[in-house]
Amino acid sequence: MSLNLKPLFPERPGIIFMGTPYFAASSLKGLIDEGLDVVLAVVTQPDRPKGRGRNIMPSPVKELALKHDIKVMQPEKISEPGFLEVIKKIGPDLIIVVAFGQILKKALLEIPCWGVINIHASLLPRYRGAAPIQRVIMNNESVTGLTIMKMDEGLDTGPILYQRSVPILRDESAGNLHDRLAGMSGGFLMEFLRHMKEGQIREIPQDSNIATYADKIDREISRIEWGREATAISAMIRGLDPSPGAYTMIGENNLKIFSSTVLDEEFSGGVPGRVLGNSEGVLQIETGMGIVGVKELQYPGKKRLPVREFLSGFNLSKGAVLGK
Repeated sequence: MSLNLKPLFPERPGIIFMGTPYFAASSLKGLIDEGLDVVLAVVTQPDRPKGRGRNIMPSPVKELALKHDIKVMQPEKISEPGFLEVIKKIGPDLIIVVAFGQILKKALLEIPCWGVINIHASLLPRYRGAAPIQRVIMNNESVTGLTIMKMDEGLDTGPILYQRSVPILRDESAGNLHDRLAGMSGGFLMEFLRHMKEGQIREIPQDSNIATYADKIDREISRIEWGREATAISAMIRGLDPSPGAYTMIGENNLKIFSSTVLDEEFSGGVPGRVLGNSEGVLQIETGMGIVGVKELQYPGKKRLPVREFLSGFNLSKGAVLGK
């Protein structure tokens, strides 16, 4: 990709980094490895209660920044006038946003002379929105990627600056894809900045006619409908793995199901949700069309377990029907 945004992008630009979860921390690490002096400050979400104990915990981005003695700011609302003044005084050349968790308004977007860029985990304009990694798996796509865009006031609508395609592996879960993309993000960002310094980046407007949206995942879509095709069910299970987890009913309880594959796409005439058996640690389950293989299960209040371990403590025999 090759045209000028502006001449003379700084050799060592002053950068403010905004991000919160592990995915963002991987990008921040790329900047840190490049040279601490380019990161003027880090902005991340306030510490929140996490885990079963609901202990107040810092974000992965905050932990990494403090480890490297980088200034950390944690505003409740990034749009507050007082916080905007702080950013103006720092005077960044560029702001980089990765999975930050708050909406950036025009007043902030206009502060750095080189704008605000965002790393998004899809090939924009496809899969704009909150859950691109989960949705791309749920839709059985074969390829996804990373996009760096220049932020505007829309929802992932700004011009594209840089992209990289990434193949989705067979039976890959959203969790595994997330970790792969996160691992690539630091190097991807450094590659982009090198091209910026060389004047080889151009803005490409997004084509809204081909845009799709990756809506936020909620529990209402997590219940498995066994009457669907095996390919769709397996994709759903993998797309919701590890969180929130696809589930089915077993008696009065919810049973979470993970690590799925399609064993047979053409099997028909069975009972959707019926257990056919267990072979080599894979639970075979009939669907409306085809057979799904499941490798891990989780009973309420218990740990996620491989099928063999799960079945040693829970009776799920051949002929049992899930979802009822």
